Amino acid sequence: MQFIETRGNDGKKPSSVQFSEAILSPSASYGGLYVPQALPNLDKDFLEKHLSSHYKTLALDFLDRFGIDISKEVLESAVSRYDGFDDPQNPVPVVQIENDCFVSELYHGQTRAFKDMALQPFGYILSKSAQARGENYLIMAATSGDTGPATLETFKNQANIKVACLYPDGGTSDVQRLQMVTEDAKNLKVIGVKGNFDDTQHALKELLASEDFKQELAARGIKLSAANSVNFGRIIFQIIYHIHSYLELVRQSAIKMGEAVYMVVPSGNFGNALGAYYAKKAGLPVKKILIASNINNILTDWIKTGIYDISDRELILTESPAMDILKSSNIERVMFDKFGAQRTRELMEDLNRNNRFQLTAEELASLQEDFAATFSSDEEGEAVIAAYAKKGYIMDPHTATCLKAYETLREEKTPTILYSTAEWTKFSTTVSKALGHEVQSDVEALAWVSQHAGVPVPSMINDLFRKPVIHDIVVEKEDIKGEMLNFL
Repeated sequence: MQFIETRGNDGKKPSSVQFSEAILSPSASYGGLYVPQALPNLDKDFLEKHLSSHYKTLALDFLDRFGIDISKEVLESAVSRYDGFDDPQNPVPVVQIENDCFVSELYHGQTRAFKDMALQPFGYILSKSAQARGENYLIMAATSGDTGPATLETFKNQANIKVACLYPDGGTSDVQRLQMVTEDAKNLKVIGVKGNFDDTQHALKELLASEDFKQELAARGIKLSAANSVNFGRIIFQIIYHIHSYLELVRQSAIKMGEAVYMVVPSGNFGNALGAYYAKKAGLPVKKILIASNINNILTDWIKTGIYDISDRELILTESPAMDILKSSNIERVMFDKFGAQRTRELMEDLNRNNRFQLTAEELASLQEDFAATFSSDEEGEAVIAAYAKKGYIMDPHTATCLKAYETLREEKTPTILYSTAEWTKFSTTVSKALGHEVQSDVEALAWVSQHAGVPVPSMINDLFRKPVIHDIVVEKEDIKGEMLNFL
């Protein structure tokens, strides 16, 4: 399988690359991204074959059909990282909460968020690829709260790898911040940034594309890569759990094989939604992908009107901080798939130059064939959390945004999968507030919700509050590069 570029080729880079090259050097021509030339066929035979398969077996067969240039031995070791999840036999439980509504719980990994599903195996593959080449890499990650902890967890103490993780100071939950700043492995650096997530992600993209920065790294014998969903190594693993969740509904007799479902995805940077889109395009029976946002509803505007306009918008900090994003990287891959490289480059250049772009009527119609979107306020999310707590199900504020999409966007009452991207423990003060007990302290909120709702707090969360803070640096955006070079 070859990987090509979303904005076309500049004549300086190869016109196509293998998977290993795309993940080690994820910055493509003209600031674009890498995408596969084709997708494997998820036909009925493939789905029937895996109706009784373990998650790891499904993953390995899917990766084999992709034809990536990673050895079977490395891939087997990579997916064995799922053995560290709560239930190695079922790393992604799918739980029924309404007659036709099911929650795919993607948060049962090491850092209690869906990013573990991709980063645990991807991090292992990237590390082994670097070691096989005898090369040293700086892995950069910008996080709105979940990518950072998962990236640090997968790469800690890995040979040939150093990690610099950027997070917006004040823009994550306390648990998310502690998961990062208490990491003590010598190959990790965590940097708080004065600004929001868009600021940190923009800084990361600029450094990834900076020839001066790459030359400074080269002088130190270091190459540059990224762990955000700009890296297709993340996306390839995010396709798999959509297939698994569909098969779970068949196993539970909620649907018959071949029956189409709705998928509801809470979306910020659009990687999770992109995984669903690729699964649908590859043949998974999906009616439509319903996008749930918070009041930073740029994705809702784009999908409803075809206009992506951030020229007069300020990012709003909400109770669902992983979706506090105005520039969603992975819409570029969807637009490339639908409109081609030349048009994608035009649209992305408009966004970079004017902070807006607009699709044609025909392009919008094509987008709406696969997507619909809505958004929820913090107050609406709290009401959802409270309502389902009374039914015995505790969810985090990102998952709560999905219910409005489930209730208002479906064109028919078809079985629906909601994707739960984080455990409630990462946002305990919001959950506690929704249940009627408002506190500022995560420690108090965790204890109160656990006692009153009868849900346990995993040891890896409780232990955070006893660990020393290792990384206490917070810098201005323009000082990020210098701080990274000091680390190296």
